Amino acid sequence: MFERIATPRQLKPLGLEEPLDWAAAALERVDRTAFFARFDQADAVRYFYEPFLAAFDPALRKQLGVWYTPREIVRYMVERVDRVLRDALGIADGLADPSVWVLDPCCGTGAYLVEVLALIRRTLDAKGEGALAAAELRAAAMTRVAGFEIMPAPYVIAHWQVGHVLREAGAAPFGADEGPAVYLTNALTGWAPNDPAEASAAQGALRVTFPPLADERDKAARVKRERPILVVLGNPPYNAYAGTAPAEESGLVDAYKIGLQKDWGIRKFNLDDLYVRFFRVAERRIAEGTGRGVVCFISNHSWVASPSYVVMRQRLVAEFDRIWIDNMHGDRKISERGPDRRTSETVFAIRGFSSGIQQGTAIALLARTHPRRRDFRALFNDRIDASAAEDRRAQLLASLDAPDFDAGYARAAPSAANRFSLRPGVVASDYAAWPKLPDLSELEPFSGALEMRQGALLSTDRDDLADRMKRYFDVSYSLSDLRATGTGPVRNMARFDSGIARTRILASEPFREDAIRRLLLYPMDMRWAYHTTVRPVWNEPRPELASRIFACNGFLVTRFRARRPGEGIPVIWTSNLAGYHLLDPNSHPMPVFDAPYRANLSPMARAWLAGLALPNPDNDPAIAALPWHHALAIGYAPAWLAENADGIRQDWPR
Repeated sequence: MFERIATPRQLKPLGLEEPLDWAAAALERVDRTAFFARFDQADAVRYFYEPFLAAFDPALRKQLGVWYTPREIVRYMVERVDRVLRDALGIADGLADPSVWVLDPCCGTGAYLVEVLALIRRTLDAKGEGALAAAELRAAAMTRVAGFEIMPAPYVIAHWQVGHVLREAGAAPFGADEGPAVYLTNALTGWAPNDPAEASAAQGALRVTFPPLADERDKAARVKRERPILVVLGNPPYNAYAGTAPAEESGLVDAYKIGLQKDWGIRKFNLDDLYVRFFRVAERRIAEGTGRGVVCFISNHSWVASPSYVVMRQRLVAEFDRIWIDNMHGDRKISERGPDRRTSETVFAIRGFSSGIQQGTAIALLARTHPRRRDFRALFNDRIDASAAEDRRAQLLASLDAPDFDAGYARAAPSAANRFSLRPGVVASDYAAWPKLPDLSELEPFSGALEMRQGALLSTDRDDLADRMKRYFDVSYSLSDLRATGTGPVRNMARFDSGIARTRILASEPFREDAIRRLLLYPMDMRWAYHTTVRPVWNEPRPELASRIFACNGFLVTRFRARRPGEGIPVIWTSNLAGYHLLDPNSHPMPVFDAPYRANLSPMARAWLAGLALPNPDNDPAIAALPWHHALAIGYAPAWLAENADGIRQDWPR
């Protein structure tokens, strides 16, 4: 590329002369002495890329999850890997050992590669290698300390950075056909030989127009398929790429979806985030490839305990015998706060430079010390918590000096009972023996009503809603008339055709005063709703819920699991329509009576009442409500909430 724009006869047809003149003029205005003095001092090359891409192509930056990784985080992760190699895998020189092959599969501008090489240099210097150290460092950079990057700009910067480290160490410069082991490639594909016809079709154009790209791909393929990679580390992107993924890449996380619905009852999940794919690549490379080794990623922390990732955790627990988790906090999507009650910044935040990401993060270090599994330990560190990002990073670095590193961690106990959670559980010893709320119910759980018509069927004023719906049912008003005044569900959305909906309800029923009902939309947010079961007027009208609203009936509303750690009370009571989002992520109203007047109680609940010598609940509304009132009271008990926080968050309340 440089050759083409540097050769005058090539440059003119490209029409780039004027833009290159502008670039040259801009560079001429730089005070080079001052710039390069600050350049080395402030690691400006690492800082460069994120703000550049944020201005140049913010959509691409977001799609690929490009975020600068602060030096303290990189150093902590690299030194922890080095210590685990020495202590757990018995490799005396850690990362400096010639047998240790390292890969950053998403190396960006090369921060982790530079830190690994810096640590290797310190180790060699401490051993008194002298003049040999530079040659050994050069050999490591060219072979066993490798990086993959999919975007050309950070790839170029990574090459520059590795070269800069070697120059500082006094290593010989690269020859014409030499360079660092940093390759322009998609790290999520090519680990197994593809079908030859498919590979030829995908790469044919690149070979014709720019043969070096094919060479680059072949070098990367040798790393993927032939090198005994012992360490995989880095900061994988957190956003799912919006482009079309090759079949090999999109199928990477299939292993983490096996049995999610059948074995665990999880129907909604998001496992296609890029960082999950990188975990799968690392797991496969270490556990199924080399047979032993270390994985160290900083990533979105959702996978540590969220139900959606249960199969992923189950596999990692089975494949690795040491797991350390450092919770980095910083979840601004739920306004997580530090001990001083200030909003917890992401650990990636750099003052005056980058606000970082919205998700909370965690550093995961997984070690497979032997091909045959030994005793398993999972450790979780929640002690590093401060509101300011720089304070948290300082605490992180200070922890490296601890003589007994594991002493700062709490022991986790991942098992099927807690969905293999890697977060230490807060659950009373007998909690798992208690019945889940649906165990009290004879009916299968159903969900709350969901309008999804932009509030067109809701109001805080009953008379206002009645007037609007009377006009909606009045055939003298056309659909366009109603749209002009915003009356009724008359806006087309996604799969909702307002014309079809109105035609169906006009053919099915007239306006009914008794269809105007109370709806508990959110806690302490009661609305009036015009409720009909004629589809598709409501998105989800829940006729099974509506049919059980009658005198003397009530509903204990709960949810299957919590979406957020600090959820609080998991139950609420209403005798009205319950909204789908009355509890997060979605509510399940459980009625006292199935029908007038048959108590909605399971055989187990009925046996419990009989054991207390109480009357038949079908004949006594107060008796029918007792188990539900008992559960409601327990659900608000501070001791129960405190002693069983993790169990309550992860499943139906017990």
